[in-house]
Amino acid sequence: MNIVLFTNTFTPHVGGVARSVEAFSAEYRKAGHQVLVVAPEFAGTAADEHGVVRIPAIQNFNASDFSVALPVPSRLSGILDDFEPDIIHSQHPFLLGNTALRIARQRSLPLLFTHHTLYEQYTHYVPGDSPLLQRFVIELATLYANLCSQVFAPSESIRDLLLERGVITPILVVPTGVNLERFSQGDRAGFRHQLGIDDNAFVIGHLGRLAPEKNLEFLAQAAADYVASHPRARFLVVGKGPSEQAIRDLFSRAGISDRLILPGVLEGERLADALAAMDVFAFASTSETQGMVLTEAMAAGLPVVALDASGVREVVRDGNNGRLLQTADVADFSAALSWVGAKSELEMQSLRKAAHDTAAAFSMPRCAAKALACYESLAVVPSEHQHGDETAWEQVVARIRTEWDIVKYMAQAGDEALTEWSSNRSSPP
Repeated sequence: MNIVLFTNTFTPHVGGVARSVEAFSAEYRKAGHQVLVVAPEFAGTAADEHGVVRIPAIQNFNASDFSVALPVPSRLSGILDDFEPDIIHSQHPFLLGNTALRIARQRSLPLLFTHHTLYEQYTHYVPGDSPLLQRFVIELATLYANLCSQVFAPSESIRDLLLERGVITPILVVPTGVNLERFSQGDRAGFRHQLGIDDNAFVIGHLGRLAPEKNLEFLAQAAADYVASHPRARFLVVGKGPSEQAIRDLFSRAGISDRLILPGVLEGERLADALAAMDVFAFASTSETQGMVLTEAMAAGLPVVALDASGVREVVRDGNNGRLLQTADVADFSAALSWVGAKSELEMQSLRKAAHDTAAAFSMPRCAAKALACYESLAVVPSEHQHGDETAWEQVVARIRTEWDIVKYMAQAGDEALTEWSSNRSSPP
């Protein structure tokens, strides 16, 4: 099959969606399929990319590390003509997601949408953030999903949430898989030596984009509390982002800056080495749709301490492969780190085996095969928007209908958000 993936974020941007698109596209190609990724330009993009079309974009939107795609150049149509796609798969309900919708309709192709993100958790990147805006993006994603042929949910929690929100398009749970071999072969001793970490240090680790929606100040406080009372403990944080300085400041105030290690963004073997250098993976985000970074950590044999949330509860089993905490309490989180740190070597081996077993259930080949089976079932069924031998006028009408659907779903999202906001304001306390 010829598969086109539309995404608003892609490498070298660091984030879950970018890594998911990269992982699935590589696995699809391995299985013999052709893949074309349509993504915005990002600073530092490799000059020799294969199978990627870059769209001009505004960089560092609103002081974030995101880029915002500008109108799609006309050359994309010619590229798609040559590629002859069978499937259009959108990763977002706006920007290039709208382009994906237009192209799927114009070419009478199935449109899939992966609901990667709880968008209401990210509205602080937009000027005028408010509960009204949060409601708007929820409605926007829901209505967009209902214009698609198929929705992928990265976890059971998100599937259930989408059903509650009114998604009527068929939903299939397809998590982003983990490369078991890659993450199980890290160089623990070598990485520790390079960063000056003692062999006998107990290393609490974290990996990801360092941003406010990841609840990193809470995580850093819990880690600092543990590190301050355990002299051989260290906190290793891999990644970059706007919350980095807050983490540094917190450890500085506690007088333990020398036990905080921030190597920045790591990729490839270095990323696997960093995970291997950790003893426990700490995770406090409640804005995730799946536990991708958690399965990567578990592939490296790490038990996980995390807060209960969507995408997390499907991966972390309390007392089996880590600790799953029901409330965001700093003392409880620090105590859970102590629970891991106090384990004997035999008990740690049991935790590590349980982590490996969990990761195996999320292997990348297994997840990609599930997605491809769905693609194949959709590719043999004509799209509901397919019109056969259309006249030129009918093609124009079809395009107008698509544009109207886009305007309508955006307007409806705004109207429903306003209605709820007005109702809440008028309700007695």
